[in-house]
Amino acid sequence: MVRGRIHSFESFGTVDGPGIRFVVFMQGCMMRCKYCHNPDTWNLSGGKEYFPEEIAEKALKYKNYFADRGGVTISGGEPLLQIDFLIELFEILKRHGIHTCVDTDGFSFSKSDEKTLDKFKKLISVTDLFLLDIKQISRQKHISLTGFPNDHSLNFAEFLSDNGKDMWIRYVLVPGYTDDENDVLKLAEFIKSLKTVRKVEVLPYHTLGKSKYKDLGLKYSLEGVEPPDDKTIKKTREILKI
Repeated sequence: MVRGRIHSFESFGTVDGPGIRFVVFMQGCMMRCKYCHNPDTWNLSGGKEYFPEEIAEKALKYKNYFADRGGVTISGGEPLLQIDFLIELFEILKRHGIHTCVDTDGFSFSKSDEKTLDKFKKLISVTDLFLLDIKQISRQKHISLTGFPNDHSLNFAEFLSDNGKDMWIRYVLVPGYTDDENDVLKLAEFIKSLKTVRKVEVLPYHTLGKSKYKDLGLKYSLEGVEPPDDKTIKKTREILKI
């Protein structure tokens, strides 16, 4: 029986999918996004280990609060790094009629590896919604921003679309990194090519996680970068509106 490494929980989340959510933050992430506000989730060997049944038991305690429109969201870190655990957990939750959601950047997706692809097909069969973080549409800028190319994220978006799986696209708006209008226009074109995008969320960059870097002895790469102004936020949302 597989165990998962968990960073933390949120009992009454309201920004990680529809309705009130029980949110599980998984431990471990390979990307090093410059604007990440949870660097404490990066360590792959951190967190506390749980069995899927233990997490399901915790979530079901709140079923009366989210039964109508909410559910359970798995975030991170990057939850797809622990896909076997995720599948087992969601299989349990679906037996209890719980709406399931994954917040991911699609980092570990591969369309060329049959074994991996089979796992993803199993995952989408027990997942109602994906919150897909697209960091940057430009491959080179994505590498500069996160340390990795964006191929997996874009391929995963197409995989979800081709398999009729609902998704919300999330885009963090960072001055000097993701606010170039040409990049936003290209992202809008990509989103239009997808058949199952139900919502696009533009999330303005903030500095709320900055203190964590100091606590962890890490350099904060965006020192001096301020949140985007209202005009830029409004313009970006207009371009990406579906």
